[in-house]
Amino acid sequence: MDFDKVLEFFRALNDQRVGYVVFGAVALAAHGIVRATMDIDLFVDSTPDNVARLRRALQAVWDDPEIEQITAEDLGGDYPAIQYGPPGEEFTIDLLSRLGEAFRYHELESELVMLGEVPICVVTPRMLYEMKRDTVRLKDRADAEALKARFGFED
Repeated sequence: MDFDKVLEFFRALNDQRVGYVVFGAVALAAHGIVRATMDIDLFVDSTPDNVARLRRALQAVWDDPEIEQITAEDLGGDYPAIQYGPPGEEFTIDLLSRLGEAFRYHELESELVMLGEVPICVVTPRMLYEMKRDTVRLKDRADAEALKARFGFED
C-alpha cells in the first residue's frame, strides 16, 4: 500500500470535512498493532451531503469518473457497503455505513490519531476489539487477541 497516497486520501477526507471513521487493519496500525492489509476500511455517514463530500475527496486524489457511482442511496440501502478500487493502486477502499445490525456509523466510539502528520478519525481500541472478537474470520480473532494483550481488555 502506497503510504503517501493513503496520507493524501486522508488529507482530502479532512479537507472536505467527510464524516468517516477508520476501522480494520489501518485502525489497528494507528493503535500500534501492525498487520499487512490491502484495503482501507471506513464507516461513513450516509447522508447525501456527506457522500457528496466523500466523492469530492476521492476526486481530489484520483481522476476517475467511476467515483460518481458512489451514492448515498447505496450507502443507506439494504446492503450499505461499497468497495472502491482506485485506478493504478494496489489497494481498495471499503465504504460502509453499517455492518449488519451490530455496528452503525453514528454509534461508533472514535478518536483522532495521527497517521504521519495527518489526523485520522479511528475507532477506539475498545470499539475495534468489540468489532473483531466474535467474528468467524480467524484474522479478526487474531486481531482481537492482539488488542486484548496490548490494552489489557477483559471479556
